[in-house]
Amino acid sequence: MTETLQREIEIAAPQATVFAFFTDPDKILRWMGTKATVDPQPGGIYLVSMDDAHTARGHFTEVIPVHRLAYSFGWEGSETVPPESGLIEIDLIEKEGGTLVRFTHGGLPDEKERASHQKGWNHYLDRLAIAAAGGDPGPDMPVE
Repeated sequence: MTETLQREIEIAAPQATVFAFFTDPDKILRWMGTKATVDPQPGGIYLVSMDDAHTARGHFTEVIPVHRLAYSFGWEGSETVPPESGLIEIDLIEKEGGTLVRFTHGGLPDEKERASHQKGWNHYLDRLAIAAAGGDPGPDMPVE
């Protein structure tokens, strides 16, 4: 049995802007990671290095511009959450004054990994909300 985490966050920016912060490497780096290579089309690569020791790898499975993204996800060198072992699903829903991001990370192996990834995603989605709305989330600090 696997674990799933979910989060919803409202961002004061249009869907197209928020979508770009998930699909444009330069914009991704404003809120997460130190290096990003993404090809947002079905089968395209998702590769984001958080630091020298942690790189997430997967591939896009669904891309509906400004509305939805899905990609496999896991960590290079990890036995518990290996590359492509999980699935990230992101739905962007137009709301008055911005966009509702409905974020789901499924396929996590246990409650410990779900809790750890929840902490990380909460940190990064909060940073995304600031960056996509035109703010500066400041330098990233490692999530322990």
